[in-house]
Amino acid sequence: MDIKDLYELFLRHPEVTTDTRHCPADSLFFALRGATFDGNAFAAAALEAGCAYAVVDDPSVPVGGDGRYILVDDVLATLQRLATEHRRRLGTRIVQITGTNGKTTTKELTAAVLRGRYNVLATEGNFNNHIGVPKTLLRLRPEHELAVVETGANHPGEIARLSGIVEPDCGLITNVGRAHLEGFGSFDGVVHTKGELYDWLRRSPEGFIFLHKGDTVLEGIAGSLPRFTYGEPGLGCDVEGEVTACAPFLRLRWRPAGGTWHEVQTHLIGAYNLWNVLAAVAVGMRFGVEPARITSALESYVPSNSRSELRQTDRNTLIVDAYNANPTSMKAALDNFALIPHPHKMVILGDMRELGEASAEEHRRVAARAGALGCEAVWLVGPEFASCELPCSRHFASVDEVKAAIAGGERPEGRLILIKGSNGTHLFELPDLL
Repeated sequence: MDIKDLYELFLRHPEVTTDTRHCPADSLFFALRGATFDGNAFAAAALEAGCAYAVVDDPSVPVGGDGRYILVDDVLATLQRLATEHRRRLGTRIVQITGTNGKTTTKELTAAVLRGRYNVLATEGNFNNHIGVPKTLLRLRPEHELAVVETGANHPGEIARLSGIVEPDCGLITNVGRAHLEGFGSFDGVVHTKGELYDWLRRSPEGFIFLHKGDTVLEGIAGSLPRFTYGEPGLGCDVEGEVTACAPFLRLRWRPAGGTWHEVQTHLIGAYNLWNVLAAVAVGMRFGVEPARITSALESYVPSNSRSELRQTDRNTLIVDAYNANPTSMKAALDNFALIPHPHKMVILGDMRELGEASAEEHRRVAARAGALGCEAVWLVGPEFASCELPCSRHFASVDEVKAAIAGGERPEGRLILIKGSNGTHLFELPDLL
């Protein structure tokens, strides 16, 4: 089926699903293939569950000339082309966000700020890959005035591919750090891939970027792209700001160039979140949101999903940052933890994934930094940390061993505990036990 014909069908059935466990009535089912599954095998079940049509790429699937099956060459490519077609037809202004660390928090803050003036669509959770991005775009409706779309990558070329689907009007790279080195090959590979967003915007006659002025890596790849800047006072930024307190919640002040200072008390843990906040402020200012509404949105935002959350239990105070981890974010979290006053500190760190040949050295560096904090206990979780021996440290092969130790009576009491690791280490299972 021609993409324009499929788009007309989408207008009559504007809800899309790729999961037979969620088949809204009259929706379109896209039979995606994966490493361990073939959605074509579930097309009939999707139709039985209420989908109006099933888009498939296996010629053997359509049975008996059933017109509800739509045969295409590649279901994923069709889903992506449909999303771009929809985005073009609506013409919604789109801010695309990527970066090594902070992109989901920045996306959430940016959407909250923009909602002070606009009807905004934003990526749900971290659905920022080759499937999540087109599904986000297909949720666009005529009433949406702006969209904030998050894009992630762990291999070269992925941001270029996603930018080509999104076709953003402007873009923001939060930072470039040492993550997914196994897939990127090197730090230079990370820089090049994140910079693919800038490359796409260079080809757009009206494209521009939001730039953290003072970030030498980003300034180096931005070239002559039109920009709206944010950063520390004294750098000549369009928006400037600084930390005023962080014990433990971040308090800051910001102002437009030459303007009045605005004080903000956030619910965010960590001074490193200053740049995520200022990025959202910059987007809001560029799109004409009133400063008072920007500040209100920032103060109302409460993080969730184990991203720099402060949790108070009956026994301990927890800083839970167990959704993601890489050498850059680990350093930032540990450095910030060192600044928080508390007489009884402890850290629980989980393995950092996808670091390739650099993994052993990067884990040793993180462990050494944790050991230098002077904590009463350092628990290291996962095989990558197995060779890291520190004073006051203990190694656990998995989170299940940690849970067994806690159940056996080794439950900390009266401590401030930082919990941080890659999502795959499942440290997010620990807070309820501590």
